[in-house]
This record gives sequence, C-alpha cells and structure tokens, in this order.
Amino acid sequence: MNPFSLILLALAMSTDAFAAAIGKGSSLHKPRFSEALRTGLIFGVIEAMTPVVGWFIGQAASRFVEDWDHWIAFSLLLLLGLHMIHAGLRPQREEPSRPQSHSFWILALTAFATSIDALAVGVGLAFVDVNIWLAALAIGLATTIMVTVGVMLGRLIGTAFGRKAEIVGGLVLIGVGAVILYEHAVL
Repeated sequence: MNPFSLILLALAMSTDAFAAAIGKGSSLHKPRFSEALRTGLIFGVIEAMTPVVGWFIGQAASRFVEDWDHWIAFSLLLLLGLHMIHAGLRPQREEPSRPQSHSFWILALTAFATSIDALAVGVGLAFVDVNIWLAALAIGLATTIMVTVGVMLGRLIGTAFGRKAEIVGGLVLIGVGAVILYEHAVL
C-alpha cells in the first residue's frame, strides 16, 4: 500500500470516531483540553488495536484465498464505506439529555463501537502488501488527533458536521478499495 493510500485509510478510519467525539464534546459544558486529549487517547489506542487483531484473523485465512485477496479487500472496504455513507445519510434520532461527564468505560465502549470497521479493515489489509504496525500506528494517531479536535469543536459545530464527515470517510474507504484493485491489476 502506498503512503498516500495509508494516510487516506487512517483518516477514513478516524472519521466515525471524529463524529462521535463531536457528539461527546457537544454534551460537555466547556470541555477542557485535558478531557479532549484523554478522550482522544482512549479512542486512538482502541482504534489502533482493532486493525491489528483483524489483520491476524485475515493472515490465518490468507493462504486459502491468495488468488482473489484483492477482491476481498475491495469488497470489505466497499461495504464499510457504503455503511458509513448510509449512517451519515440516515435521519438522526432525537436522543435524551446527555451526561455532563464521560467515564472511561463509556468512552472505551464508544471507541470500540466506532472501531469495529477498523477490525474489518485489518482483515482486508491481511490480503494486501501492507505493514500492519505502520497502518495501525497511522490509524491510532489520526484517531487521537481527530477525536481530540472533535471534542473541542463539539460545542461549536454540533452533530451535523460529524455526519458529513462520516459520509466523506465512507467515500474515502471506497476509494482506497478501488486503489487496491487498480494496484493489483497494474502489478
């Protein structure tokens, strides 16, 4: 995977966490940078771990599907991208009032929920030539930064922008899948 695709993948994987962070930030009364950074680190670590787990799962299966591995990677990224676009376009349900502070466990659970797609991406990455440790580091770092910024922007922007970010993230995932297909066809 080329560096540009890796950066796009990292950004795409962090958009749903960014959307969640905007929601978390909008529910806090004047969130401090320390709270935003704490939230970003929790999300970033979890988001970095899940593609590695998925990669190990994919590695176990890769020897059985080497001839069509690029199609598996593309299909997973396409489905995840379409899911993110659908989630971004879906009408938002009105939520009851949100808590004023967030516990570690609530943040960790939210982070895990937003990182399920990274697990599936990790499975797909097992079928292409990629350094999973570098990919996980890029995803974790991008998520940490985007979530920290998302919490701080949450009070100003609200959830509308977060939903648009999810749509853009879905389009980027589909694009990364198309690049994988193209690289396989050319090489």
